[in-house]
This record gives sequence, C-alpha cells and structure tokens, in this order.
Amino acid sequence: MTEKRYGADIILESLINHDVKYVFGIPGAKIDRLFDRLSHSKNPKTPQLIVTRHEQDAAFMAAGIGRITGKPGVVATTSGPGVSNLATGLVTATAEGDPVLAISGQVQRTDLLRLTHQSMANAAMMAPITKYSAEVQEPENVSEVLANAYREATSAKQGASFISVPQDVVDSEVKSPAIMPLQDPKLGPASPANITVLAREIKEAQLPVLLVGMRASSEEVTQAIRNILEVSDLPVVETFQAAGIISHDLEKNFFGRVGLFRNQPGDMLLKHSDLVIAVGYDPIEYEPRNWNAESDARIIVIDDMKAQIDHNYQPEQELVGDIAQTLEFLLPYLKGLKIKETSQHYLEQLHTKLEQRDLPPVMPPETKLVHPLAVISALQKRVDDSMTVAVDVGSHYIWMARHFRSYEPRHLLFSNGMQTLGVALPWAISAALLRPNTQIISVSGDGGFLFSGEELETAVRLNLNIVQLIWDDGHYDMVKFQEEMKYGESAGVDFGAVDFVKYAESFGATGLRVNQSGDLNQVLDQAFATQGPVIVDIPIDYSDNKNLGETILPDQFY
Repeated sequence: MTEKRYGADIILESLINHDVKYVFGIPGAKIDRLFDRLSHSKNPKTPQLIVTRHEQDAAFMAAGIGRITGKPGVVATTSGPGVSNLATGLVTATAEGDPVLAISGQVQRTDLLRLTHQSMANAAMMAPITKYSAEVQEPENVSEVLANAYREATSAKQGASFISVPQDVVDSEVKSPAIMPLQDPKLGPASPANITVLAREIKEAQLPVLLVGMRASSEEVTQAIRNILEVSDLPVVETFQAAGIISHDLEKNFFGRVGLFRNQPGDMLLKHSDLVIAVGYDPIEYEPRNWNAESDARIIVIDDMKAQIDHNYQPEQELVGDIAQTLEFLLPYLKGLKIKETSQHYLEQLHTKLEQRDLPPVMPPETKLVHPLAVISALQKRVDDSMTVAVDVGSHYIWMARHFRSYEPRHLLFSNGMQTLGVALPWAISAALLRPNTQIISVSGDGGFLFSGEELETAVRLNLNIVQLIWDDGHYDMVKFQEEMKYGESAGVDFGAVDFVKYAESFGATGLRVNQSGDLNQVLDQAFATQGPVIVDIPIDYSDNKNLGETILPDQFY
C-alpha cells in the first residue's frame, strides 16, 4: 500500500530537490508537521534542521547562507509572531541581495477571514519587503509555489521570497510529485558593439576607475575582474559588500572601499576619475549622491540588471547581461593597458595615504582602552584568506570596513544596505556551517551583540569555532558620535554594563577580557587556540570617531 504523502512531505521533497542543506527556524502548531519530517526523515539528503533562539536570527542565518553561496538559505517558522519576527531579516536580505526562502505556517483556510488565534495577512505583510510573497491555497500547488519562490529569490537582484502555508495545507494529503528544479534562464554577454565602445572609452580616459559592488562578488565575476587586472593597470574601488574581490597579488590596483561617509581615499579617486566603470554596483551600498555629489562623473555600468537612475547617477551606457561574460569579452581589449602618466603621480600619492592610514597609534601597554586600529592590526595578523569575518553595525563597522583587508570575496561580511544590528553572530554561525574547517570571527559592539546574543547557545550546541569580538564602550556609539557632531551632545545612547565573560560562561562558551591594551595579542592568541565559541570583551577607545564623520573631501591631491 502506498504511504500517504502530506503537504509537509511535498515541502521537504521540494527542498531536497533544490539541494537545500540547512533549514533554520522555530516550530509551532501550524507548521510542526514539516519540523517532524525534517527531524525524522530517513532520506540522507534531508536538510539539517538548525533550531534557533529567535525567528529573526533564523532569517539572518538563512541570509548568511544565501550571501556566501549565492543560493537561497531557508528559514521556517510558525504563524503569527513567528511570521512577523522574520520581517527585519527578510527586508535586510532583499535590500542587500541575499537569496532567502522563508516558509511560515498560517491558520487553517477556514479561519483566514476570522479573528482567530494568530490569524493575519501573512503574504500581504511580506509583499513590500520581499521579491515574492504568496499564500498556498491548494495543497497540490505547494511544490509549484515553492519552485517559483526559489527561482525568484535567485534572479537578479537576488533577495527574499516568502511562502505562507495554512495548517490544513501542511496536513492535507497530496498526490502530485514535487517539482524538480529547472535550469535557470541564462544571460549572455552585453552587446559586442557596446563592449568595443567601452574598451575605447577606457583607453582614451586619463584615469578610468572600476567601482565594484555587491553583484561583482560571485566567484565567476571576481575571477573575470582579476583576469582584467592581471593584464592592466586599472585602479579599483570596492564597496563594503565587494570586499575581497582584489587578491593579494593585485593590491597595487586597490584604492580602498567606499561607504557611509564621504572622506575616504576611494572617494577621492572616484572624484578625480574621468570615467567610472560601475561593475555590479547597487546604489543601496553607497548612494551616488555621496560619491558623485556634483553629478559630474562620467559613468558606464556593467551589470545583470538595469540601473536605477537619479540626479547623481546617470550612466552614459549600460552593458546589461552576464557580468562575467561581458568582462571576459572586454579582456582582450585591455591587455597591456597603462594608466596615463599624468595620473600616475596622483595614484602613487593616494596609495601611500591608503597604507599610512591603517597604522595604529603607539599607546602605553598599560592603557585601559584599546584603539580600533590596534584591534584591526592584531586581527589582520591572525586572519588568513580561508577565514570569514562577519561584522555587525556600529562604530566598529566603519573602522573595519575602511581598514581591515580581505582578499577573498564573501569572506568579510557587512550589512551595507539596511545596516541591521545583530547580523554578525548569525552570519558567523552560517559561515561556520559552510566552512567547518576554518576559523570564523564575529565582530560586534556591546549594543548590537545583544540583539542576537542568544544565538551563542546555538553556536555552543553546534560546537562551532567562532571568536566573537565585542568592542565595548557602553553606548550605541555610532549614533552617539554623530549626534555629538550635529548637536554638541548625545541623547538616548547610554545603557548599563554587561559582564560578557560571565555571559559567555553561562552559555557554556569561553569568555575572555582584555584588561589593558598590552594584553590584546595574548588574549587573541588564546581565543584563536580555543575550541568552540569564544567571546572576547575589548574595552575600546572611540575618541577618534569624529574624524570618521568628516564629510568634506580633502583637496590636497586635486
């Protein structure tokens, strides 16, 4: 006799067909049959169920999978607050181009229009913050909806898809088979004629610059960019989410990252350039008004989707197609390209400035507070190219984005669109699952860490090697220093102290503290040598933060 198959079985079969490795989430009555199948399936290809401590964190973990792999991470929750708690994670994923598939329970179809326990318009609530939002009304259609949601999450611009599944659909008997994944539509390269024109424009420019963004960080596009840089002198500026595209042997082409504030070497180079080639750049990473405030930049776009036009972003040309293939077609034209001699001196000065700004100040070893550049320098010496560094939002985020070097894409992770507090530890958990034989580092402030600090228990349960640095100053400092610059005083940014060593130990993790700046290296060595999750509490000196917020471009190199 054929075994009965239910809506939950079709969801599971669909996830297996799409080669999903992990499902993050928290169960509840409206979706518990799916959790039962995930926990007790005999199929060796069943995704590993990772039970989290909050649905928002589960969405962050799914987004971490999406960002690192380019394939949707999956989160599953129950109805009501199980759905609404996903909102911040899904809006962050959609804004920042991370593919996610969210599956949530719903009340029975007969209760959808009644004021019943946990009844709400799930799909309507998620529609504005996802790429695809649907509620399944027919059990036989579950796999169809999931296949379309998965495909939408992966198409450009990647983002979140949401599926609401009523309880009686999850529990209904289903006859139809689960849909197998189909071949995604393939873009070709941009027009050969446009590529030829672009090559000519680059050769004629005095100082052409590549501005590489989030959609340039895939393995294929990164390699295509590196191939061009190996045969040319083109200078490159990264956005925060493009960190790592430039490898060690191409550092001569690297002129820093841009984001948040308009006073970085990368900004100076973009302003000085007479041709900016934006590759996979998304305006949410760093609005054009920040790097092209005067609206006088010449811009050419290479992307897999059309540009969003505004007063400060009006490309002369858009080469739309498969980014890697377009760059491969461009490569032969750029072999041997040398930047004009008139621009060489400027680039040399800018490179010197870039290197000098990374040097930490010399401080007495007994100093209680540690300078941000000292932390970054010590971390830089311990992080190799295999390691992943996830960075939360706060003042530390600005310091890390500007000064910490990464040489492999999707190994230095920032929330650069929504700037969402609490992402670092969940992302670090995802990285540790995907890269189990490497050390994972999470960097947070003492404010942002407690947005998702409960997931330390998840990391302990999974025995993940994560070193969690907490830059501890007792304030929401990224807000504090900006308020002080605007008003001469701060408001609403202070909170009480937390003993993070005891906090770590209460979860079964290791807790360490830097008591004075001279102890930093010894404590970090101990942290990196310790098995399992480790918290390192670092009292931080943010006295130089106001320098980060200067918004006027220096003109000494003009």
